Amino acid sequence: MNIGDVADLSGLPAKTIRYYEDIGLVEPLRSSNGYRSFRQSDVHKLAFLGRARALGFTIEDCRSLLKLYADTDRASAEVKQIAEEHLDRIDSKIAELTEMRATLSHLVDACAGDHRPDCPILADLAMEQKAGSISKASG
Repeated sequence: MNIGDVADLSGLPAKTIRYYEDIGLVEPLRSSNGYRSFRQSDVHKLAFLGRARALGFTIEDCRSLLKLYADTDRASAEVKQIAEEHLDRIDSKIAELTEMRATLSHLVDACAGDHRPDCPILADLAMEQKAGSISKASG
């Protein structure tokens, strides 16, 4: 199969497939004229990668998961550990986003949004900027 066919079957753009090839996640055969020739197993790997990336796994996580998937003697504990570490990263991001949302919501509520120049949103952003500059300058 050519890259266009594989892109259609895997749901990934050709550019992504080329990138995955460049970093060694898939290794299609090459014909004598240099054209890629994908096998059904490559399509399966690419679909696997697409799903893993859609769940937010890093490229290195994907590399590890592919190795574990191919290893029939694998321990599911290894797979679970990768997934748990990723889940911890997601939980941390959710906590950060929740905190950001609460702060921004408070600032939006505090802003009159009228014709006056006073704006708590800008005041807060300026305060954070100064605090960050001060700590960087003194560090």
